Amino acid sequence: NMAQLTEELTSTENKISFARQAYNDSVMVYNTARETFPNNFVSGIFNFAAAELFQVDNAAERQAPQVKFS
Repeated sequence: NMAQLTEELTSTENKISFARQAYNDSVMVYNTARETFPNNFVSGIFNFAAAELFQVDNAAERQAPQVKFS
């Protein structure tokens, strides 16, 4: 059970990392598209704002959860 739990936690962390990278890649594509011609005219008229990358500033939030069995 312990090995399975560890494997599940590792798998979940990898999925979260992959999803975060996919989101940041999409944000980069969107921001680049809204700044290129002729999209910049449309984005200016309709006030499309730049999207922000997903970033975790707090080091404690970056840490994987600790599981203790006592």
